[in-house]
Amino acid sequence: MGPHPAVAAIRLAVRRVLHDVLTEHTAALAAGHSATEEPLVLVACSGGADSMALASALAFETRKLPVRAGGITVDHGLQEGSDTRAAEVAARMTALGLTPVEAVSVTVGREGGPEAAARDARYTALDAAAERHGAAAILLGHTRDDQAETVLLGLARGSGIRSLSGMAAISGASGRYRRPFLQLDRQTVRKACIAQELAVWDDPHNSDPAYTRSRLRHEGLPALEKALGKGVVEALARTAQLSRDDADALDTWAADAETAVRDEAGALECDKLHGLPPAVRRRVLRRAVIAEGAPAGSLFARHIEEVDRLITGWRGQGAINLPGRVEARRQGGRLVIRQG
Repeated sequence: MGPHPAVAAIRLAVRRVLHDVLTEHTAALAAGHSATEEPLVLVACSGGADSMALASALAFETRKLPVRAGGITVDHGLQEGSDTRAAEVAARMTALGLTPVEAVSVTVGREGGPEAAARDARYTALDAAAERHGAAAILLGHTRDDQAETVLLGLARGSGIRSLSGMAAISGASGRYRRPFLQLDRQTVRKACIAQELAVWDDPHNSDPAYTRSRLRHEGLPALEKALGKGVVEALARTAQLSRDDADALDTWAADAETAVRDEAGALECDKLHGLPPAVRRRVLRRAVIAEGAPAGSLFARHIEEVDRLITGWRGQGAINLPGRVEARRQGGRLVIRQG
């Protein structure tokens, strides 16, 4: 008799990602890039059901493939006993057969709010671990439910189609981060843990109404499903993929258009910018502002709208102050963007 259907589903999802990693690794070797014979894939594991299911599937699948499997757990230090819990999660990953395994402590700042600050600290630690161990990829346990929540949060911010595109299946430097479970719902992943008798830890922050995502998960989405019927999560996840396809196409268009709207000295010409479709023009402006030093994570739609008005609603207004001490002003028919 085969494995439980939920277990089979998570293993298949991970197997597909590992085959992609192996294909990329083989291509890198063929191109003469230095690399070990067997790529290392790490799982980012909090000890929750999603990441423990991911860790178990990674451990199982790599027994049959020329891939090394390890794990990283990040201690954010935000709860009493978090260091002990991180050590327990590391021990569970080791028991699954993963190696190397690390528990990494981070200091969470305050910029952007508690959720964003914790996320930034976590990804910084994961990036460092990948560099330290020479990992080809890091697997993240985000599910279709997480994707739906991300789309709704983007909708609430009003940040445009890129926010509605949610999380990418592949992201980060050189495609470092992989999310095998984006097509699987949270219930399937939890069932896989129960079927395998995996010990999991339910983070109390995930049910704390002080956190926006927690309120959305326990109040917002259930209310939507009550009002609109079942299938909201699937529809939102489908919206994410469609939005990502559109956003990618517009980004490519903007990258090509950016060269055409600059003069010989490289300055942005306002008349040429005005002739672009708004969605493309705003992407060109965003790219230009980020290139001058504005942090992408602190740059919101309202900032780009203000810069856009220098092109479309010019009335002699002064400079626009942007995050990262970047300033945008219209001068002599050119848009001048520089760090002050």
